[in-house]
Amino acid sequence: MSDRQARKQAVTQADVARHAGVSGAVVSYVVHGGPRPVAAETALRVRASIEALGYRPNASAAALRTGSSKLLGLVVPDIGNTLWADLTVAAGRCAADRGYDLITASSEGSATIERQHLQSLAGRQVEGLLVTVVDMVDPDVAGITGTGIPTVLLNVFSDAPGVSSIGVDARRGAADGVTHLLGHGYRDVGLIIHPDETVELREQGWEQALGSRGPIERGPSTRQGGYEAALRLFGRPDRPRSVFVSSDMQAIGCLRALWELGLRVPEDVAVVSFDGAADSAFTTPPLTVVRQPVGLMARQAVDLVLDGGPARRIVEPATLTVRKSCGC
Repeated sequence: MSDRQARKQAVTQADVARHAGVSGAVVSYVVHGGPRPVAAETALRVRASIEALGYRPNASAAALRTGSSKLLGLVVPDIGNTLWADLTVAAGRCAADRGYDLITASSEGSATIERQHLQSLAGRQVEGLLVTVVDMVDPDVAGITGTGIPTVLLNVFSDAPGVSSIGVDARRGAADGVTHLLGHGYRDVGLIIHPDETVELREQGWEQALGSRGPIERGPSTRQGGYEAALRLFGRPDRPRSVFVSSDMQAIGCLRALWELGLRVPEDVAVVSFDGAADSAFTTPPLTVVRQPVGLMARQAVDLVLDGGPARRIVEPATLTVRKSCGC
């Protein structure tokens, strides 16, 4: 460590106050934006002293003094998934609007790692937890809320008793996506979805719109999972002419598989996917998607953990965004 770094670490709020010729309280008001106003000229002098001395506020000390860490925690299943990346960005902005910082962790699709992250975040004294659960159908509510910290579950497809949760009407959204394909004249709409044994809402919506079960292939909700499932689905002699894919990540893998098989989208196979992350607009061709409103959901989640109140269940509609992959 250099002498300069050591001097910066040793600088206190009192040092800034002496340098600027003001009280310690005035320095605090400038640093924290209140609670009392500071004259513009005085605030400029304090900020100049902060810069000159290299003062950095001690967040841990502030948390002990005020009883507030100004931290929220977010756990997502896979930070590499563009949907959860979009959600993370949106949640960070919403937290900042409320004066909070966001600590993010990825559970890597493991309920065990999810619980470990929750305990770690609790140790960081976060004031609220946003959890994009691994198990969308039957989340371990007791394990998730055992920290005693205000918690909101995201990406859940059913009620989670005793805890606030936010999700989308996935059954209706999937049915809308399949109905759109049916409107193009397709009658054999395949499905690519995760390998969970539970027949969850997107699969129910697909079957509801078709009126029966069509060809289906299962694979992890990843690019590779979608790629391998599509190779199986479209490598068969009776391949379908269209497909509903349960996530954008799988759909990107599906597009790669169709290209390798020499099948054109949408001329040979029409594709609609669920999620509507930002990347879905930049595939070739751009994906028609059933979009989850992640920005709205992030805002609702932050407000719920910070504003308190009884547990609530919020279900938002998933909306169809029409692009080129369906043949429109």
